[in-house]
Amino acid sequence: MSSLLIKNALVVNEGRTERKDILIKEGRIEKIGNNIGLTGNVKEINADGLHLFPGVIDDQVHFREPGLTHKANIGSEARAAVAGGTTSFMEMPNTVPAALTQELLEDKYAIGAATSVANYSFFMGVSNDNPDEVLKTNARKKDVCGVKIFMGSSTGNMLVDNYVTLNKIFSESELLIATHCEDERVINANKLKYPDADNASYHPLIRDTEACFESSFSAVQLAKQTNARLHILHISTARELQLFSNMLPLADKRITNEVCVHHLHFTADDYAQLGNLIKCNPAIKAPENKAALWEALLDDRLDIIATDHAPHTWEEKQQPYQQAPSGLPLVQHSLLMMLEYAKAGKISVEKVVEKMCHAPAICFQIEKRGYIREGYWADIVLVDMNSNTKVSKDNLLYKCGWSPLEGHDFPAEIRYTLVNGEIAYENGRVNDTVRGKRLSFDR
Repeated sequence: MSSLLIKNALVVNEGRTERKDILIKEGRIEKIGNNIGLTGNVKEINADGLHLFPGVIDDQVHFREPGLTHKANIGSEARAAVAGGTTSFMEMPNTVPAALTQELLEDKYAIGAATSVANYSFFMGVSNDNPDEVLKTNARKKDVCGVKIFMGSSTGNMLVDNYVTLNKIFSESELLIATHCEDERVINANKLKYPDADNASYHPLIRDTEACFESSFSAVQLAKQTNARLHILHISTARELQLFSNMLPLADKRITNEVCVHHLHFTADDYAQLGNLIKCNPAIKAPENKAALWEALLDDRLDIIATDHAPHTWEEKQQPYQQAPSGLPLVQHSLLMMLEYAKAGKISVEKVVEKMCHAPAICFQIEKRGYIREGYWADIVLVDMNSNTKVSKDNLLYKCGWSPLEGHDFPAEIRYTLVNGEIAYENGRVNDTVRGKRLSFDR
């Protein structure tokens, strides 16, 4: 692996933006400084005028492999990820078959090693009847990101509503427990209220605020009773925010959370134009929820920004509302979405880096990633904040081939993405020879 020197970049890291050079050797950051000279076989990137960020760490994606590869696969979506500045991802277990055994989980790691240009980790899945199998993951806490519980409906046998199972996992898991929180009883009752629901505008009425709050409240109460390490995914309502605090540093929190870019970007008003394309679980809701999420993000009640990237084919999304699947593809544009808000003055670039890079590394205790520090893996993104990126089918890398953001012109451009010191993406092209590494955890 050759050495690489990045010159004159505006480095955004740990709350500061400073002009620095970065020297990379053997995949890691060797030196950070000014006027670092070239010695030996060193490739140089002139980053004058570019911002340099740590690579984005996305703690929730659905890359659909195995079994659902007509929608996406680990290789295709990892390519989209690095094109968008995401260098590491944590992928969910609701595939076909679901990752409900140690063997099936390890099968996914083998696929990642063979095909992913980005770094990877995979959640162990929980069902009502596999708690003993899940708890075998305790022995693997240094190389598995966490366990995932769907406390709301999912594909296959992954709705966990048995209290005995929940209590056992919360009491005995030594890994972070990530939860999808929507109360199935509330959802089913709401479906009876709207039997003729025929378009996506009904989605936030069926999967409503109460469904999210009741499930999140139950998860928080169970975590407090058992002292479990709980991480609630994709918070989407103002009401849920009362369950979280900003009184402790993130590293000291036992209960953390994530907000997704689509809940910060869209509102229920957008169903009129986008319909099923933004149908997702939990639902995109009324505008007051988006406003509350932004407030909580900025005051640190919300901890991490992620995507819940969940592609489906165009044909699947064109079905009638009740048949169309939930989820949307986002991983290629999540950083650009947040940088647009930064340029508009809604959030600082330093805060974007905190929530998309530093916070996932802290929350999951990821080894040597998420920061620009000497000795850390060189997962790096170089961004031109004076250029633009127009989303079109021609530049989408998702296997599904569509995005709800098509036609949008972002006021920034991803120029380079480095994964473990190798150039994985450069000026519109993915380097398909690069392979990411399995994430490791300092637990």
